[in-house]
Amino acid sequence: MTNACILIMEGTNCEEETKIAFEKVGINAELVHLKQLTGDVPRELRRDLFEYNILMIPGGWSAGDYVRAGAIFAARIKSRLMKEIEEFVEDGNMVGGICNGFQILIELGLLPGFDGISKEPEAALTTNLNARFQCRPVYLKHVGKCTFTEKIDEGKVLQVPVAHAEGRFTFGGEDEKYLNKLIDNGQIVFRYCHPDGTPAEGEFPWNPNGSLYDIAGICNPEKNVLGMMPHPERVVDGIQHADWTRTHPTLGDGRIFFESIAEFIKEKNQK
Repeated sequence: MTNACILIMEGTNCEEETKIAFEKVGINAELVHLKQLTGDVPRELRRDLFEYNILMIPGGWSAGDYVRAGAIFAARIKSRLMKEIEEFVEDGNMVGGICNGFQILIELGLLPGFDGISKEPEAALTTNLNARFQCRPVYLKHVGKCTFTEKIDEGKVLQVPVAHAEGRFTFGGEDEKYLNKLIDNGQIVFRYCHPDGTPAEGEFPWNPNGSLYDIAGICNPEKNVLGMMPHPERVVDGIQHADWTRTHPTLGDGRIFFESIAEFIKEKNQK
């Protein structure tokens, strides 16, 4: 069985790094165009979502991010593949989204998913507060476990790059109400922080986009759907680390994210 389906369309551009990151931790990964899952290709190229353990939507600018980030990719999924994805999630399989993938999961109603998969978006990843594209290393604190991060110690601080113009997590005019719901449900997985792990408290550049409560990544209440704005796939090797010439790390901080996924899938397959 091929373990990871990396779902792509025109405009995604982090799929190769994501594939390599999976393969470095022993997960077989395949780049799969949306049309391969909807049957709009010759028979020999078609794929079945249920052949995989994990569906990952990578970063990029799907469909040029026209309308708003992730909206067109999400609309195409909704019109042709939503029933299968809902069943995939309900069966306990893993669905992840990195950067543009996180935006797509929000658009699909898979996150935050307070009462299951919603028909309309419950939150938004909107324009950075400084209205500029941000491409820089940031620090993340792992504050809550999910199936993707089960093997990462809570409280661990990781240095991972971001690259986005629309990454500010918000509930609009109902931030306080729904933030408390996220906290109570244990759905916040990663928060932006200072190097010592103290909260960024909205301070730029530690919080690069002005995201509510320094939120960098969340999961659904069932813990098997995760979205995050930072790019762990871009820092799986030591030489990709921002401080590698000074600290000489053997591995990049993003490696543990993929190792955790690999261990979870391995344990699940052995049951």
